[in-house]
Amino acid sequence: MNATTTATPAEPCFQNTLITQRIVPVLYFLVFIAGILLNGVSGWIFFYVPSSKSFIVYLKSIVAADFLMSLTFPFKILGDSGLGPWQLRVFVCRVSAVLFYVNMYVSIMFFGLISFDRYYKIVRPLLTSFIQSVTYSKLLSMVVWVFMLLLALPNIILTNQSAGKGMRIQCMDLKNELGRKWHKVSNYIFVGIFWVVFLLLIMFYTAITKKIFKSHLRSRKNSISVKKKSSRNIFSIMFVFIVCFVPYHVTRIPYTHSQLGPHYNCQSKETLFYAKEFTLLLSAANVCLDPIIYFFLCQPFREILCKKLHVPLKAQHDSESSKVKRGNAMQESTDTF
Repeated sequence: MNATTTATPAEPCFQNTLITQRIVPVLYFLVFIAGILLNGVSGWIFFYVPSSKSFIVYLKSIVAADFLMSLTFPFKILGDSGLGPWQLRVFVCRVSAVLFYVNMYVSIMFFGLISFDRYYKIVRPLLTSFIQSVTYSKLLSMVVWVFMLLLALPNIILTNQSAGKGMRIQCMDLKNELGRKWHKVSNYIFVGIFWVVFLLLIMFYTAITKKIFKSHLRSRKNSISVKKKSSRNIFSIMFVFIVCFVPYHVTRIPYTHSQLGPHYNCQSKETLFYAKEFTLLLSAANVCLDPIIYFFLCQPFREILCKKLHVPLKAQHDSESSKVKRGNAMQESTDTF
């Protein structure tokens, strides 16, 4: 989002303006409208949900990150479509694009923390420690936000080259030499963070699934409904990661090399640019899918949402009957998993 292909004096590289100035901005506009509405409602609902559990603290941080990420879309839309002044394009390169990535990776990190929290409470429920407390969760949330901001801050500071009216502004051209190097390093770090979180999600949710299935096979009661519910919750999270984030992170490193490396011709740069733009759009669409995860993942969120919409909450009877056969730990695993 924060850079396009780097042109060489001998062979200028240009993108198809129909794609870059029409199709992509329109798609971002649709994501922006849906994201603002859905995350606005989610933030409103979570305002009434007490931060009584660690994973709710993490979910609230994801809501904040998604809403802030959505607010960066109008700058990209106006900058890419050419409707704004040239100063707006500079602002996108220096500030709003960086904040886009900060909020995206903050969201990814918190999904990783949620998976760890669920693993700790479901697979190892007898182990209690400070890391399960709300106080620790709030402290850890602050650390994540500060870490991501500090990691991205040099990309703002080092994008300090001059630009002017009439120039074909390329984000990479606005970075100084150190800025180019940090751009590459920070991209490796961000991509590495994603793949680590993604692998941890697979490991933790595999262990959680086995634990829940074994527990309910022993009771042989409501095991089918519990399996369906647990599978639905895990599938919703993994679906978002695979569809929204995996394509972009497969494309990110080759695209970064094409920006900084001299051994790419225009066709290769153009192909990687389009791949980056559309996979990044999928990542941006994550702000529309996360509210669905909140509904599946958080029972207090479901209850308050249904109450506000005056919709009767289903499966209340199933929840009450299941409490008879299961302990508090496993009840939490199914109702707020």
